[in-house]
Amino acid sequence: MLIGEVARRSGVSARMLRHYDALGLVRPTGRTDAGYREYSAEDIQRIFHIESLRSLGLSLHDVGRALEDPAFTPAQLVEHLIDQTQERIARQTELLTRLRRIGAAQPTDWKEVLHTVELLQALGSKNAGKRQHAALSWTEDVSMPVEALVEAALSEKDPNVAGALRWALARSGDSESALLLAKGLGSPVAEVRERAAQSIAEIPDAQATELLRDALAHPDLVVRRYAALALGARGATEAIPTLIDMVVEGTNDVDAADALSTLASTPALADQIATGLVDRLAPGTTEPPARRRLAQALADIPATIASRALADLSHDEDRAVALTAAYVLKMRDAR
Repeated sequence: MLIGEVARRSGVSARMLRHYDALGLVRPTGRTDAGYREYSAEDIQRIFHIESLRSLGLSLHDVGRALEDPAFTPAQLVEHLIDQTQERIARQTELLTRLRRIGAAQPTDWKEVLHTVELLQALGSKNAGKRQHAALSWTEDVSMPVEALVEAALSEKDPNVAGALRWALARSGDSESALLLAKGLGSPVAEVRERAAQSIAEIPDAQATELLRDALAHPDLVVRRYAALALGARGATEAIPTLIDMVVEGTNDVDAADALSTLASTPALADQIATGLVDRLAPGTTEPPARRRLAQALADIPATIASRALADLSHDEDRAVALTAAYVLKMRDAR
């Protein structure tokens, strides 16, 4: 069968068949008297074999190895193809993500497109200073893809860069930012859950507040604590039990006491908070360091029950607790 007929029936162009011949992949078995290539049935079968291997993504070099090298096993071939395909998918996925983020920024001209690309590249830089500068470059006039900011905030390990990213998210005013961050609360990685909680806590909108309320029941204690501190500052009474636990346990106890003090500025809550703190002073249930922290937390709770508890603590068997309570009581009386 001549080359033109083979090309017509196989769908492989005559030019490609000549290329196969030059590479030694398929050499026609014979030649006509006029010197034209003449393919046998076995040659055509080999052509289809080559095309089948190419359809899997093999290069012509690898096709040649598969056909001629006995040591080049099918298992090796398939593993090689898997690696190549995964790399290609990763590159295409990265490109698709970048394009979506540029689209989300809704650029109006090519200058904005280039600026958005520059910011995205800076957020992915290995240099912490560049990442921080990108986060701090957010302004109302500069559109920053919130999805990119969220991804960066959830993965950032440098504390200075992380703070800048949280600032940018809080300033963005994008209603989707808190919801996107909330997905991080379900991460199997504790550090990611913590970053998500920190970031949501700094967003001042109603959506973030509702997410923080839900986070009070989160199985991760660290998440619950961040939620309680943020909610306490926002006047949410649901945070009171967790804040009191933080005082007793000595975890961010100063911040927790400050949040309780803020809540206690509402007269209806002062007695509730004071009672909650005093209940944790039950004899035999609280160690001296915890009693000292409770005394300090009672300092700014304007309730009669708080004053009585401090008076009792000023006679505590532990000298440090007694001195702390006496000092706090003196400061209260002076005010």
